[in-house]
Amino acid sequence: MRYQSTRGGVSGISFKDAVLMGLADDGGLLLPETIPTLSEGDIEALGRLAYPELAFQIISLYAGDVPSADLKSLIDRSYATFTHPDVTPLAHQDGIYILELFHGPTLAFKDVALQFLGNLFEYLLAERDQKMNILGATSGDTGSAAIAGVRGKQNINIFILHPHGKVSPIQELQMTTVTDANVFNLAVEGTFDDAQAIVKEIFGDVAFKNQYALGAVNSINWARVLAQVVYYFYAFGRVQRLTGCREVSFSVPTGNFGDIFAGYIARRMGLPIHQLILATNENNILARFVRDGDYSLGEVVATLSPSMDIQIASNFERYLFYLHGEDGNAVIQAMADFRQQGRLEFTVTQQERVREDFAALSVSNEQTLDTIRSFHEQTGYVLDPHTAVGVRAARELSGGECPVVCLATAHPAKFGDAVRQAISKDPKRPASLEGIEDRPKRSEIIPAEVNAVRDFLVKNAC
Repeated sequence: MRYQSTRGGVSGISFKDAVLMGLADDGGLLLPETIPTLSEGDIEALGRLAYPELAFQIISLYAGDVPSADLKSLIDRSYATFTHPDVTPLAHQDGIYILELFHGPTLAFKDVALQFLGNLFEYLLAERDQKMNILGATSGDTGSAAIAGVRGKQNINIFILHPHGKVSPIQELQMTTVTDANVFNLAVEGTFDDAQAIVKEIFGDVAFKNQYALGAVNSINWARVLAQVVYYFYAFGRVQRLTGCREVSFSVPTGNFGDIFAGYIARRMGLPIHQLILATNENNILARFVRDGDYSLGEVVATLSPSMDIQIASNFERYLFYLHGEDGNAVIQAMADFRQQGRLEFTVTQQERVREDFAALSVSNEQTLDTIRSFHEQTGYVLDPHTAVGVRAARELSGGECPVVCLATAHPAKFGDAVRQAISKDPKRPASLEGIEDRPKRSEIIPAEVNAVRDFLVKNAC
């Protein structure tokens, strides 16, 4: 399997090189040159496997340059850190299957990919006798999961930017209470989009990127998306065995387009997905794109689901590549237009294709609280606000033709304020969060300026 950039300037590189490159050197995002397709029999057989073995089978299709024994060891170690034996168990509540992706070290779906990526980075750096400085931006969950994936690891320093005062208190504490010497938390005086723009600009300076051996843990790294493809196959297999269904729909709360893009890849591989429901909060650029062909910038609104408080979706360029017929020049032009005008235009044919690929709904704060409240009253199950956005979209958009799986992206204890507003009590805290407010903390407040972040990185790089 070889990899190419969405902008056409990089092609023919190996999986290992794609992982270490992160953002392509031409500024694009990396994708496999071909997507393997699986037969109905293959998919049914995969659905019977335990999660680590399923992950090995799927990831092996894309990582042919990693010896099988090494890859299996990396995967087994990654998912041994999860507290549930099924890794991503399913809960059936009120006619909806909830895929619980929050049983990892930081109680969020990002752990599924970042436990694997952290171990993969350490393996590749040791193999090549290299060092790496990871630079990433987070709207909340990616940062803590990335830190948990690489804290204390050899030959790696990690620099995580988060929007100061715009993540949940627990999300912030999960990052800033990690005081390992190789971990640097930077609270940016701006929004997530500001932080992400800084990261992309720094990665776009290829000479600087190479000089300081920068690595990416955001979902711009293909390995992140690949690891998330696995749980679509896992959920389908479990639901099919329970119901005998031929197709399954998925409702995905998303702001950065990475989690639902993983589902899009799974469908291209042959997974019989009836609907991919894209659920957003009031920062609804993606929902507007699907419904109306309107991909235009708006102001970032603070919501009860802060991990989706995003107006520029980092993974959108990957989907644009396919929407433009895998034409790198068309993607370059589209991204230039977006930078200059803050919007993109799409033909009628393209809009029709988008609506074939996705359904979409934007969910307000009031609707989020109402969903948490009503779901708890009906089932006793507590949703976090992001998962509630997905459940609301599933209820409104799934037609009932087949089972629907909603991705539960975070544990409700990470968003206790929102849950308390909805059901008038705090969610139960897992053991990993007990006493977190009293732990030592370390972070730096920094202006939302490229040079400020670049200078900090230079002073602290490994």
